[in-house]
Amino acid sequence: MIKVAMLSFWHVHANDYAKQVEGHPDTQIVAVWDELPERGQAEAAKRGVSFYSDLAELLANKEIDAVVVDTPTNLHRDVMIAAAKAGKHIFTEKVIAPTLHEVNEILNAVNEAGVTLTVSLPRLNPTYTLAIQEIIQKELLGQITLVRTRLSHNGGISTNENPNGWLPEHFYNAKQCGGGALIDLGCHPMYLTRLLLGLPEAVSASYGYVTGREVEDNAVATLQYANGALGIVEAGFVNAFSPFVIEVHGTDGSVLYSDHDGRVLLRTKKLADASTQWVAYENGPEAKPSAFDQWVAHIQNGTKAVENIELAVDLTKLMEASNRSVATKQQVRLDSLNQ
Repeated sequence: MIKVAMLSFWHVHANDYAKQVEGHPDTQIVAVWDELPERGQAEAAKRGVSFYSDLAELLANKEIDAVVVDTPTNLHRDVMIAAAKAGKHIFTEKVIAPTLHEVNEILNAVNEAGVTLTVSLPRLNPTYTLAIQEIIQKELLGQITLVRTRLSHNGGISTNENPNGWLPEHFYNAKQCGGGALIDLGCHPMYLTRLLLGLPEAVSASYGYVTGREVEDNAVATLQYANGALGIVEAGFVNAFSPFVIEVHGTDGSVLYSDHDGRVLLRTKKLADASTQWVAYENGPEAKPSAFDQWVAHIQNGTKAVENIELAVDLTKLMEASNRSVATKQQVRLDSLNQ
C-alpha cells in the first residue's frame, strides 16, 4: 500500500485527485498539509487523517511514501523540491512550475533523489487523442500544416447563483497562478498541440480581459514552426457553450474532433471512402490509464514517466514564452528562455 499525503487543496481538481487516491486499491491518504491551515484541517477531518501545519514535519514522516501536490502554482518549486529531498514520489497538477528555470530545479531534485514524478496531463490518454495520433502516424494527412486546439468554459461569467462565476476567486490571482485562462485551461490544448506537431521555434500570444480581472480570461497563442506549420491554441473562462475542439490539417487531409458529438472525423486523399466525404474514424486505440494510475504503476515498477515529463517540461516552455510574448508585445523564441 502506497501511503499518500495531500499537499494543499488550493486547486479545483484537488478533491478529484483525493478521490483517485481513495479509489485506487494500492493507495491511501494518510495525511494532509495545506498552506491555509483551516482548509487543510477541514479536509483532513473529512477523511479521518492527520493534519500537519508544518510541511517539513509531514515530509520527515518516513511512513509517507508519496505526495499529491495541489498548491498554488507559485509554491510548486519549493514544495516539490522539499518533497523530493525527503524521498517522496510526486504527483502534481499542471504546470510543473511557471518557468523553465524552476522546472529544471525541480527535476534536478527529483533525479538526485531517484523518486518518481508524474504530471496530470489528462487529455493525452483518451481514445480521441490516440486516434488522431494514429492517423498522423499512418501519414493519412500528408505534411501537417496546422493544428488548432480549443478548450474554454463559462467559469468567469456572472450568474444569479455565482455573481463572480463559479471559478474560485484565487484562480484570478496572478502571483499564485502565474496567469489565467491560458495557463489553466490552455495547458491542455497547448500540450496536445505540442504532442501532435512537435515543439515550435517561437510563440506569440494575445490575452483578453473580458471580466476585468488581473489575469486573462480569453487567450490565443500561435506557435511558429521552422517548416512553415502553425499551431493555434485557444482558451477562455468567458464562453457559455464552446466545445473542446482539435483540428489537424495537412497537405493530403484533415482530422477533426469536437466533444459536441464525440466523433473523430477524417477526410483524406489517401483513402477511397474518405476522399469525397468526411468519415468517422472508428476502432482506434483503447484509452490509456489515467495519469494517476500511470504514476502508481511507475512507483510499483520502478520506472519513470519519461514522455509525460518531456511533454510537461515543454508545456512550461510554451506557457512561459506566451506570458513573455504578451508582456513584451512580440514573438518569443523558445531558445531565449532562461534554463
